[in-house]
Amino acid sequence: MTRWDAGSAECLVFTYKEGLLSAVAHDLKLRVGTFSVQLDGNKLTARFDARTLIVVSAMKEGVERAGLLGPRDHQKIERTVADEVLQSARYPEIAFSAVIPPGDGASFDGTLALHGVTRAVRVSVAGRVAEVELNQPDFGIKPYSAMFGTLKLKPRVLVRMTLPA
Repeated sequence: MTRWDAGSAECLVFTYKEGLLSAVAHDLKLRVGTFSVQLDGNKLTARFDARTLIVVSAMKEGVERAGLLGPRDHQKIERTVADEVLQSARYPEIAFSAVIPPGDGASFDGTLALHGVTRAVRVSVAGRVAEVELNQPDFGIKPYSAMFGTLKLKPRVLVRMTLPA
């Protein structure tokens, strides 16, 4: 059995802006602060604490832009993600499970329980990096929106898990 957590692996969430005022907004790179992943033979299980998403940086055209967000911005975004988007007081745990098929497949299917909804998802794999694109409304999550919808996040987010070699 092999185990990983935030001390030995990395789980990132990428969000993307849209809307009339998107020019003044930022794409975001967030890190899940607390999680555990366990591989037992071909059975994979993972648990993520929805209350622990931390802002890493603002992004522009796929590149980190350090300094665009101050500490207050980080705190506000983290609080908004936890309280309004993920409603982490009500849904603190995100769970994933899969049976990984033999071979070096480029993808596999699993089950994700998020925000009180459980759905099948497809995970893409490249080496030690696994990615899944999630459509927030599929899990009952309303994508963040402000200023009467002129500033909002796209419904799709990218989750990237990187395991050590």
